[in-house]
Amino acid sequence: MPPDFAQRNVVKGLRAPIDMAFAPDGRLFVLEQGGRVRIVGSDGSLSTFLNIKALVDNTAGRGLLGIAFDPDFESNGFVYLDYTRRATATRAAHTVVVRVRAQGDRAVPGSERRLLRLDRHRTPNHTGGALEFGSDGKLYVTTGDNERQQLPQRLRSTMGKILRINKDGTIPASNPFYDRLKGRKRAIWARGLRNPFKVDVSPSTGAMFVNDVGEDTWEEINRARAGANYGWPKVEGIESLAKYQSPIFTYGHGSTGSTGCAITGGAFYEPANPQFPASYVGDYFYSDYCGGWVRRYDPASGKSYRFARGLTKPALDIEVGPKGALYLLLRGGAKGKIVRIVHPG
Repeated sequence: MPPDFAQRNVVKGLRAPIDMAFAPDGRLFVLEQGGRVRIVGSDGSLSTFLNIKALVDNTAGRGLLGIAFDPDFESNGFVYLDYTRRATATRAAHTVVVRVRAQGDRAVPGSERRLLRLDRHRTPNHTGGALEFGSDGKLYVTTGDNERQQLPQRLRSTMGKILRINKDGTIPASNPFYDRLKGRKRAIWARGLRNPFKVDVSPSTGAMFVNDVGEDTWEEINRARAGANYGWPKVEGIESLAKYQSPIFTYGHGSTGSTGCAITGGAFYEPANPQFPASYVGDYFYSDYCGGWVRRYDPASGKSYRFARGLTKPALDIEVGPKGALYLLLRGGAKGKIVRIVHPG
């Protein structure tokens, strides 16, 4: 890391962790892909908020994948989850978005309410699964192409999309394709994505960035816009066709300090009380599954800078803590952990 930064362990012993988020009250929630929602104590202990392992299919890219908190969480206690529901005798595996209610450090038994059920899965990969509330108070959901490249361009499929719903599960009439489509397809807000793995929203501008995992050549950071078509599988990376929206930033595949194989975590550094130097405020931190690094992208200049390298475990998620530290969720099978990067100066 740059001089004057330091790394601290927050918690160890996570089993296949994949996502984390700070609740509005400051508690850190972590998802284990197999189906457990954990809460990290201030002493590094772990408690289980919810265990739905019996419901979750965690084959390959499936599992318990995304978490978000209601903007009014401190009054209603609503927690939103994205997970792959196991196949049954009558229904194939499929993604659901649900809401549960928190009471202290536990989910209220029987409080789960399904808000959205998506198209059935044909393969266990390219599932997407990120959840994020936008500055408009709507819940945004990402879905991958499920390794079926014909689907991201089709409005009759929810695959390869960004979806937008109200927090009660209804679909806003302001969605760009609402009048053209029916049923859950009306939730489609943008299309043409391969595997949009993580999403974050700038607290200051409301800009939403989407990390889309590429195939053979390019990894992308896209600016989310209503009705946008990001071009997959017709195009990948920067291109000039007006019908497709180009990413705001790309990097290539390789094994250097700025290349990799799959973009993962992403977070804007805009805490209420910044701990990092002023030059970092407003930057977007992102990581790569194979590269073993975390870099920062400056939206103002369009340039990317090295931040941390030499990670022995891939950083699947990045979050900014309430006190301005940067948190990395490091994947490691049954030995996953979270580290905190601080700037003591």
